[in-house]
Amino acid sequence: MPRPAVDLPISVDRGAATALAVQLGDRLRTAMRDGTLKSGERLPSTRALARQLAVSRTVVTEAYQQLYAEGWLDGRHGSGTYVAEMVVHVPPVAADSAPGSGYGLAHGDASGYGERPGAVSTCGDGPVSRTGSHGGPSGPGSGAVPTCGDASAGALASLSPTGTARPRHGETMIDLRPGQPWVRDYDRAAWRRAWRKAADLPPGVDPDPYGLPRLREALAEHLRRTRAIPVGAENIMITRGTGSGLDLVAATILRPGDRAGVEDPGYRVARNVFAARGAEVVPCPVDEDGVIVDGLPGDLRVLYTTPAHQYPLGGRLPIPRREHLLAWARRTGALVVEDDYDAEFRYDVAPLPALHGLDPERVVLLGSLSKSLSPDVGVGWLVAAPHLLAAVARTRDDLADRTSGPVQQAVAVLLEKGDLDRHLRRMRLEYARRRAALVDVLGSRIMGDTAGLHVMVELPAHTVGPLVEAARDRGVLLDGMTRHHHGPPTRHGLVIGYGSASLAEVRRGVSVIAQLIG
Repeated sequence: MPRPAVDLPISVDRGAATALAVQLGDRLRTAMRDGTLKSGERLPSTRALARQLAVSRTVVTEAYQQLYAEGWLDGRHGSGTYVAEMVVHVPPVAADSAPGSGYGLAHGDASGYGERPGAVSTCGDGPVSRTGSHGGPSGPGSGAVPTCGDASAGALASLSPTGTARPRHGETMIDLRPGQPWVRDYDRAAWRRAWRKAADLPPGVDPDPYGLPRLREALAEHLRRTRAIPVGAENIMITRGTGSGLDLVAATILRPGDRAGVEDPGYRVARNVFAARGAEVVPCPVDEDGVIVDGLPGDLRVLYTTPAHQYPLGGRLPIPRREHLLAWARRTGALVVEDDYDAEFRYDVAPLPALHGLDPERVVLLGSLSKSLSPDVGVGWLVAAPHLLAAVARTRDDLADRTSGPVQQAVAVLLEKGDLDRHLRRMRLEYARRRAALVDVLGSRIMGDTAGLHVMVELPAHTVGPLVEAARDRGVLLDGMTRHHHGPPTRHGLVIGYGSASLAEVRRGVSVIAQLIG
């Protein structure tokens, strides 16, 4: 029998400038943070709380929906709305927003771009063996080398010649390397329904280079709701993933010898893509908050950056630095490529506006389902100004690049039916539990824990390789920092992923790490 709802001592101010739904969400969030509302407690129904506050039911519904999306609430069919089973005691972080404007392409107008040379599921806690490569922002299949630690310290001993871990006979490995989401629990009924609907799409002979219109419309709505980006279908191209989208942009705008900036340490696949397109790759320093704008050269043609959760340090680029970065881009004529990986997952912090939303003419946004659903789906998106998107479409046609039509149809169904949103809500809560397990044990040693699916622990350089090797001997796979640098490493430590291991595995693995660190 459902437990009785708590009696909420809460109010809203009709005279305030802040919307009533936002006020209510803030007050509930605060009550859950400070323990006034405890895990597992049942909230009043939307009708009852609306009556208590003398507001419309829509106000309460909007507040509850936002808290569901952030992972604070848990719905139980036929029972009501409950505070999620999660303990958090981190103060809220306010986020501002700022407009951006202006854009001029360094190589002329867009026409020149096309002319290139030549039901809630429960995650199991049983042990599991996982091997294979773990990439960065766009995950496996992107060319990332599955190195488990700092090569200079002998960590490569934990890999076989094929790049996979070598567990001893009868041993299972806990994989705490970054780059993979949890794919073992999903709504199987929704998944089957999406693929049955995909079969309704007849085979095509001339695919739209922009992608399936139905999916582009659904993604535009999704991005407006989840990232506050005011885009339409005309701004979106469906790609095969983040790496695919980045390569299409590079093939469109780069000429041999152009200078392309990448964060250092950063995502090695971005370096590979730019180099393969003939660019001179320029490492750009980062700190705990993200790319250091004052250190950017003035002659970059393009800059690849991960402002939502810098890879691998984990910082979230603050609003003032976002504005500074966009001002730099306008002044120099550089194009900013924003990899929005991990943006769906944040903990105890307010969302920060996407760079593209601040300056849609100057910024190209890349996203994918690699982290939010599975890298195996093979669907991503590229968001850009229509004239630049047209140039990328011409490039794509020249390269005969395409995204599977039936796969696009299936993803469109997942979006339209709300199945992807429900999956994200479940996984925000699940990842928050795993992240909390890391924080509980490693505490202040951790960097980058406010968002994403990995954290970083900085350590003395000489300790990393032996620690990775010792952890492997105890059944835990870890990743060091060496492979994330463009040149000689400047930061040393562990990049710990908690996406693909169960909560029990994370707890066991982090216990091993803590014992080895001492």
